[in-house]
Amino acid sequence: MKKKLFRRIAALTSTVIVGAAALAMFAGCTTKHPQITITYEFNGKTYEVDYTLSRNDAPKTVQHFIELADAGFYDGLVVHDFSSSKICSGGYTLAEGGDVGDNYGLTEINYFERVKQLEQEKDITFTQSVWYDEARTQPTYTVYGEFVGNGAYTQYQRENSYTKGALVMDYTQKGGNNPVWVERADGGKGNDGEAYQQAKYTLNSATSLFYTFTGESGTSSVASNYCVFGMAKDYSQIQELLDAITEYEDTLQEGSFTETVEDYLLNQYDTHFELGDYTTDFSLAVDKPIKIKSVEVTKY
Repeated sequence: MKKKLFRRIAALTSTVIVGAAALAMFAGCTTKHPQITITYEFNGKTYEVDYTLSRNDAPKTVQHFIELADAGFYDGLVVHDFSSSKICSGGYTLAEGGDVGDNYGLTEINYFERVKQLEQEKDITFTQSVWYDEARTQPTYTVYGEFVGNGAYTQYQRENSYTKGALVMDYTQKGGNNPVWVERADGGKGNDGEAYQQAKYTLNSATSLFYTFTGESGTSSVASNYCVFGMAKDYSQIQELLDAITEYEDTLQEGSFTETVEDYLLNQYDTHFELGDYTTDFSLAVDKPIKIKSVEVTKY
């Protein structure tokens, strides 16, 4: 009798231990502050920049970004716009040599088709919070911008601010005023408890674009309309890349490090709405392109 009782107690203890371990493993899968490493390539050298992300500031943006990184979406893309305050990437490739046509070989990725392809290849479902229909059966594969300006957030005090080293989710102007259905970042607290609402598609959908801010500080208007979802752990890592670019520029006898891509048509593959002619200019590094070798998640 005692042996049977001992065996039952042992079995129960073992079950509790296994269960506790499983819970610990599950809890350890995600943290409030994941970490990533973006490896940039420039002029034959690589530069690793570590960032800490914030689920408190932008939970869906962070998760969406991590999923894209894990799927290899960002690997091999080019920095499509380089200025004194931004290193922009996430949506473009560059032809070898960069001398194809008026756009110097800059080519927009068909984001929507690429995401659907990755979902099939990787057997995953990307985090998203924007749908074409009220029943939420037609996804846009985008995330409702988690920033103050569109009503997603009402608080201004956040963990990360729009300062040097900020990792920012970018977006482009999207034509058409047809509404979409979005999931609010505040869960509906600022919307009479309704977690979903209709909203204009124009500025509220982040896809894969992002940039690192290298200026001193952003204006309050910009900070209210762009989602800062992470921060460089050590800005000197970014500075190494910037110094290398400056050193290369100093070797040029004439001309500029970048070429201006004029009137580039945005959102060429976003066919759900009438786009109109939404264009912009990019400052593109052509001769020595800045590329994203990889985006690796080092802590979830």
